[in-house]
Amino acid sequence: MSEIKAGPASGPWATTRQVLLSSRPLSWINTAYPFAAACLLTTGRVDALLIVGTLFFLIPYNLLMYGINDVFDYESDLRNPRKGGVEGALLDPRVHRTVVIAGVVTSAPFLVALIVLGRDSSPWAWLVLALSLFAVVAYSAPGLRFKEVPFLDSITSSIHFVSPAVFGLVLTGATFTPALIAVLVAFFFWGTASHAFGAVQDVGPDREAGIGSIATVLGASPTVRLSLSLWAAAGALMLVTPWPGPIFAVLAVPYILTAFPWRRVSDERSAEANAGWRRFLWLNYACGFVVTMVLIARAFALAI
Repeated sequence: MSEIKAGPASGPWATTRQVLLSSRPLSWINTAYPFAAACLLTTGRVDALLIVGTLFFLIPYNLLMYGINDVFDYESDLRNPRKGGVEGALLDPRVHRTVVIAGVVTSAPFLVALIVLGRDSSPWAWLVLALSLFAVVAYSAPGLRFKEVPFLDSITSSIHFVSPAVFGLVLTGATFTPALIAVLVAFFFWGTASHAFGAVQDVGPDREAGIGSIATVLGASPTVRLSLSLWAAAGALMLVTPWPGPIFAVLAVPYILTAFPWRRVSDERSAEANAGWRRFLWLNYACGFVVTMVLIARAFALAI
């Protein structure tokens, strides 16, 4: 995967480029898709609420989440050789304030629109959204820094991806059946496993910077094995859900195969796990495509 360097900021275009890069465009779909799928599967229609919410979770939400992270992780990112591209922008300090302001300014109108369009929704929806935004800020912001609290770091990261789906479900009045709860728990396990595996490659830089993480506490290989177990648990949960849920259980296999070669990696060689992480980033697209095709086929079958 080729990297796109942020470079020094000079001029409006260069600043805009850094702001966009800080939002991790490669990962936009990972938060927008869960919200959109939750709304569409609940209501069966494309409306203003779906469109506005999907756009919010596509760009502004990620700009808030990753932009705040890149700004407040700048000093440690300087020591991390994988930063400076799609895996994390190494922003020019002159644009740090701009990035934070851009995240807030672009989010505000979408949040207002969601409140207006969803005025008849359950009050619980706004609590879920508030908790989601709190997790976005708390992960990186000074004074909270959940990303430096081992285990809470992976839990919070998983909330970043699961909460848009929960918000979409509550917003549209979904009924939380045992099967739906199983799906959400499986998704949460997937997110926790994914963050933990991603933390393995940063064991060295994080320890040098004095940053705690699930991987710096457990060590590289135990963290990989924990990720494998969580992905396996996610797959097992999908096996007990109604059709076509069991099909999605198979999607745990490529994640397990991707991380498996590093199950015995030493802390000293933990940076090598970056090869698996890069495959993981593209694997999300492949598995997302499969999920989409299965859901479309399911919807088509029910419509006949």
